[in-house]
Amino acid sequence: MTETTARVPRRSDHDGRRLARHLAEMVAAMLVGMLLLDPVWRAGAAVLGGGDVLARADVAALLMATDMALGMAAWMWHRGHGRAATVEMVAAMYVPFLLLLPPWWAGLLGDHGLTLGGHLLMLPAMVLVALRHRHAPPARPRRHPVVVALARRWPTGLALLMTLDLWFAPAVLAPWTLLVLPAGYLLLGTVRRQWRDRRVLALQLAGLAGWGGLAAAALAGPDGVAGALVAAGWLGHAAWDLAHHRNGRVVPRAYAEWCGVLDAAVGITMVLALLHG
Repeated sequence: MTETTARVPRRSDHDGRRLARHLAEMVAAMLVGMLLLDPVWRAGAAVLGGGDVLARADVAALLMATDMALGMAAWMWHRGHGRAATVEMVAAMYVPFLLLLPPWWAGLLGDHGLTLGGHLLMLPAMVLVALRHRHAPPARPRRHPVVVALARRWPTGLALLMTLDLWFAPAVLAPWTLLVLPAGYLLLGTVRRQWRDRRVLALQLAGLAGWGGLAAAALAGPDGVAGALVAAGWLGHAAWDLAHHRNGRVVPRAYAEWCGVLDAAVGITMVLALLHG
């Protein structure tokens, strides 16, 4: 007769998982910060005429560090981390670039070396900060009413930030972009196994054919007509998103909300580009 004993998780295992989760959250928050704030800088540069300044590697590196620091600090505040840990993690974003800027200014380091080196030094700096505060007691996430309200409408906010620069520099997109619109629904619907009802799949395939035909017509038509067709396709897909947001089928409602606002913003700015072209 053999006796089996259950393995009791050690504290080090729990601390390791908590540390890995914390670092993963930080990296995700950094990426979100870059995604959301980069259009803001580009829009500001378009208005103020500072495109040449943003093209400098040192300015770009510091702005990138700012994007990551703001995204990460916001998430750490939401998660209830202490002020010291937040300040140190923000410093981990800037210090690597600040160390490499003097060699770059002296011509000893290239643009690529500045960017790559800053990121390579940033990762161990983040790990050191996380290890330093690994025994801090976990805090409850903050639930401020404003934060809750913004969190509920995060797809709309994300879409507006992603299209912010288009309002300052409207442009007409290429006809092939129309194919991306129905493709997203088909991909997500397949992943979510939404095709048990063949009528739902048939509707999505009809949408693919419709936007594909619109793209083909835009490719074959003159520039003015092509731009109008592409803009109409994006605006039409915003209505498609609204319908799916209401019925909750095929794609998550958050995706339908994000896609609808994005499509409407892109379509409207294309109309503005055509009117001013």
